Amino acid sequence: MATMEMLKASQKKSQVTLLQKKNVTGVGIGYKVKAGKTTDQMCLVVLVKKKVKVAQLEANDLIPAQIEGVATDVIEVGEIVAHKSRTDWWRPAPPGVSIGHVSITAGTFGAVVRDKSTGKKFILSNNHVLANSNQAEVGDDIIQPGAADGGSSPQHRIAKLARFVRIEMEGGTGDGGGNGSTCPIANGVASILNVFARVLGSSHRLKPVKDVSSQAATANLVDAAVAEPVANDVLLDEILDIGKVNSTQDAELNMSVMKSGRTTGYTEGTITTLHSTVQVGYGDGKTATFEDQILTSNMSSPGDSGSLLVARDSKAAVGLLFAGSDQVTVHCAISNVMNLLNIDFNI
Repeated sequence: MATMEMLKASQKKSQVTLLQKKNVTGVGIGYKVKAGKTTDQMCLVVLVKKKVKVAQLEANDLIPAQIEGVATDVIEVGEIVAHKSRTDWWRPAPPGVSIGHVSITAGTFGAVVRDKSTGKKFILSNNHVLANSNQAEVGDDIIQPGAADGGSSPQHRIAKLARFVRIEMEGGTGDGGGNGSTCPIANGVASILNVFARVLGSSHRLKPVKDVSSQAATANLVDAAVAEPVANDVLLDEILDIGKVNSTQDAELNMSVMKSGRTTGYTEGTITTLHSTVQVGYGDGKTATFEDQILTSNMSSPGDSGSLLVARDSKAAVGLLFAGSDQVTVHCAISNVMNLLNIDFNI
């Protein structure tokens, strides 16, 4: 029986020749496998991309049964490639990697879905990932990876914003939130009075505001948006570490779930709360109230927004991740996402 020293010597002498053979991608030392069972016989292992029948190979591409007096074995290992980070540039790009509107940092490409009316493939993620929290316009560039991960336009453009569900917010200033008045009469009166104030030398100015003391914040159902890829071949249907998802189901308490996201990769969790009403902060003093939300154990970090929540047993889409804390992760119900964006998972 060959010793380790004999095998190393044989490998050193033969691996250059072996690597030149068609289909061979590596050479090593291991135990010989016979009839599907691993034996105690050490041998020279020749790694091939795919095992093929002897009749399909040229004579000089055949692997001899013995080399330098030691046995050989042929093992199929597939195409060996360097593992890419989820924040890298991917083409074609799979769900689970970095993506974003050109004006945001980065979020997660959640899933490939289809427009119910046209059958077009879309990229699914959050409003705050693809539509810059209401600030974007349809047709804006979507880049992969997101800007925080080195993406820019037009070099890394992968899609254009197709549509989004607007998020109603309270607090802060600017579009998408704030207590400034939208009444044209109030704004006009304030402008006239401010002209008189300037004439009289006063430094004070009037600003019309909404009376929010007696009204509740408008509730939202989803933080969601879709983008149309520049071409179908820039996308992969299979979510990294999960695979293809082409069905949906309702969330259930204690359901075991999983997600694949830009920041924390593949994580698992459990659904703890259903039909939740939660207030979510969007920065700059803005908050939004969401109803009918799914809460799970903590399974995310910033940058995972947009990840698809998937049932572990059925591999069906359950929700769309968009917010969280150190204790919980919050997801929109997938039925609400589909209805409001007019999409399905028939991929």
